Amino acid sequence: MNIMTDTDRLYKKGLFLEYITVAYNVLEAIASIVFGSIAGSVALVAFGLDSIVESLSGLILIWRLRQHGKITAEAEERIEKRARKLVAATFFILGSYILYESVEKLATGEMPDPSMPGIVIAILSIIIMPVLTWQKYKTGKKINSRALMVDARETLACAFISVALLLGLGANYLFGFWQADPIVGLIIVIFLFREGWEAWRESGEEEEEDGD
Repeated sequence: MNIMTDTDRLYKKGLFLEYITVAYNVLEAIASIVFGSIAGSVALVAFGLDSIVESLSGLILIWRLRQHGKITAEAEERIEKRARKLVAATFFILGSYILYESVEKLATGEMPDPSMPGIVIAILSIIIMPVLTWQKYKTGKKINSRALMVDARETLACAFISVALLLGLGANYLFGFWQADPIVGLIIVIFLFREGWEAWRESGEEEEEDGD
């Protein structure tokens, strides 16, 4: 008969939080890209693409937590570093695409339609993401999982992006300030590049530490 320790329960909780994060981000990505494409909103599409990258990060964490007790900690770290570099590269690729789309929208004056579904998506994310952030960080600290705490920070960044999205979509919906949409797209680009750089830098620092 297997007896579940407190640590095992915390790892199980961490997995549960990541499953919720990935499931929500997938639904959020689909809804954002569909409604963003319909409205011609670069900000909403960018938000959906960011959700896809967040899902990839969550899948890495699911794999990492599921390996607890199955392989050595060194093997976990080594494989996770490679995976995080791939995710970092994805942030840069998507960020470059959104940068191009945002600048083009501003240059050509292509006006997006107001999007109430996008506003609802942003509000839901503002409510849900901080809760997931706090639970992930608290759990990661208890099990001493740097990866889970870093992922909590990425979830918090998603909440900040949601605030920018809400302001942009709201300004267009209420006041017809369509320029707010591609401007928010540029703000999301900054977040994408920052998250990509942080993920790349941290994996590089960990490699240097291992080399020492």
